[in-house]
Amino acid sequence: MAVITVVGAGVMGTAITFPASDNGHEVRLVGTHLDEEIIRSCRDRRYHPRLRRTIPDAVQPFSYREIGGAVAGAEIVVLGVNSNGVHWAAEALGPHLQPGQIILMVTKGMESTPDGRLELLPDVLRGRLPASLRDQVRYAAIGGPSIAGELAGRRHTSVIFASRDAGVLPRLQQVFQTPYYHIWTSTDIVGVEVCVALKNPYALAVGLATGLLEKQNGPDAAGAHMHNYAAALFAEGLAETAYLVQLLGGQPETVYSLPGAGDLYVTTQGGRNSRMGRLLGLGMSYSDAVEEMPQETIEGVDATIAIMPAVEQMMARGIIAPDALPLLRTLHHILTRNSEVTFDFNSFFSHLPFTPPPGTAEP
Repeated sequence: MAVITVVGAGVMGTAITFPASDNGHEVRLVGTHLDEEIIRSCRDRRYHPRLRRTIPDAVQPFSYREIGGAVAGAEIVVLGVNSNGVHWAAEALGPHLQPGQIILMVTKGMESTPDGRLELLPDVLRGRLPASLRDQVRYAAIGGPSIAGELAGRRHTSVIFASRDAGVLPRLQQVFQTPYYHIWTSTDIVGVEVCVALKNPYALAVGLATGLLEKQNGPDAAGAHMHNYAAALFAEGLAETAYLVQLLGGQPETVYSLPGAGDLYVTTQGGRNSRMGRLLGLGMSYSDAVEEMPQETIEGVDATIAIMPAVEQMMARGIIAPDALPLLRTLHHILTRNSEVTFDFNSFFSHLPFTPPPGTAEP
């Protein structure tokens, strides 16, 4: 039996406690300072109000004030905070982590460094842990299509566990795999992390088509939707993901499997990013759309804003081609400049072996 501590009592952090507890492990669920009401509900009623499920009997809830005791003696520490919480998590965990522990990151994303590089969140976490400890723990991450409510409902879910340290992967697979939670392993943590970082912005972009269709009063008299529009954005998102994965040293095949195509597909099927895309497609400015989704973290927005400073600097230095990433760059303008939702489709797929159409297209 393993002792597993999950830091972050949101829906995904809590969902991972289900396969872990089903395998007979001792599981400790630690809320952040934003999760106090959730932890109270889990303690008092054994009920998670956002997942709308009773938590497993083996899960012990802890307040963030009790993080030291919750981490003590754990073999695996799962990080389930949102991407904005990684810096907080490093500060909160740093004094309590012990050599030999494994950090498994559910948290997804990248961020720009002051010198204009893109840094994976596992590396962001590592760099902010105490220097004497950061090389004494091991790091891994999860990528792939995993809706928290489905995982907690014990519905078939397939993911990749990735780490630069291949030796840690068989143990993680053994601890978490169940008849419904299917785990493949990979050492391509760059490819996995770039994919899971970019799927939220590109899913938001795909969601624009829903709003644009509504703005035009829905399907026309012949029943025409905007599936072609959405599919082009989906495909360009994958192409841009592949471009950055290869640029940063990852494996392109990762893009066309669970962390890339799989995770992008499932994220386009609903959730906060799609809802934000719909509002923007309806013609709302981002500043107005935010008011329609109060107290919700829109990871696609956060990721775009976190990534673009480095992308722009890398373009200025000639590392990224000037015609690369047209979808991501246009999405950034929509989010930060309240730009009109319009795309030059003829700029897409510029780094694939296709002959582009002549002229410019009207979106």
